[in-house]
Amino acid sequence: MKKCDIIERLFIIVGENNIKIDEPMKNHTSFKVGGPADIFISPVTELQIKDVLKLCNESGCPVFVMGNGTNLIVKDKGIRGVVLKIYDNFSKIYTDKNIIIAEAGALLSVVSKTAMKESLKGLEFASGIPGTVGGAAAMNAGAYNGEIKDVIHSVDVIDDNYNIITLNRDELQLGYRTSVISTKGYTVLRVRFLLEPGNFKEIKERIDTLTKRRKERQPLHLPSAGSTFKRPEGHFAAKLIEDAGLKGAKAGDAMVSDMHSGFIVNVGNATARDILNLIEIVKNEVYEKFDVMLEPEVKIVGEE
Repeated sequence: MKKCDIIERLFIIVGENNIKIDEPMKNHTSFKVGGPADIFISPVTELQIKDVLKLCNESGCPVFVMGNGTNLIVKDKGIRGVVLKIYDNFSKIYTDKNIIIAEAGALLSVVSKTAMKESLKGLEFASGIPGTVGGAAAMNAGAYNGEIKDVIHSVDVIDDNYNIITLNRDELQLGYRTSVISTKGYTVLRVRFLLEPGNFKEIKERIDTLTKRRKERQPLHLPSAGSTFKRPEGHFAAKLIEDAGLKGAKAGDAMVSDMHSGFIVNVGNATARDILNLIEIVKNEVYEKFDVMLEPEVKIVGEE
């Protein structure tokens, strides 16, 4: 199937207003880097998501599903095929007693604040995590001794046969920054969080404390993708990087943050290549000095 034929059929599925051609991915990543996506789609309904995935598979067109791009590095030549961005067009949040139901594109931080307003506790740790609930469920996101696995009830996904199925907590196989969603390539539609009744004032105080801590310790004023590396067993990535003398190290306009060495930041007009070069420098130096191989937590996609 030719690209033009795919575009015409995608127009029918999602409408012309929800498709962009050769869209710069730097406009859709928190790192502010990335070349163009051939076809960029912002779906509005779960049927649109399902139909786009099915069409791409049948036509042999590559498809990459993303949230709001806060844990993503797109390489400088961009992404071939279709990028399906499940974000603000698919972000409704509902509350049913002590369960919060959020569409995949809802921001985790907004869901956390919704829980606070309903005096439901358990999601305070997520108040500063910038990603969507879809991405958070797929990678079992966490912070400040809390993880998604602690509060998740179930997830609706599109499986590899394009069926919409519901996976309960045990079926999700949630581990450190992984789940059956990511290992099998499922697409998240909505997430249900099971929370406990709590005291509004105490929940707000916890969120305020964590917000203050983040602002004091993390380089939130600069483009980044949050923690660049996973926590190696028995160690902390940031401490290893700092002990290796790499705080403030640069490659082009990519820099190991001098505020928090677990973050690589864009201090100007960094390219994806600058960031990837710096990641390799950090990995090699830490391995040479401490015999620990760091593994990126950020997702890296696209072409050089």
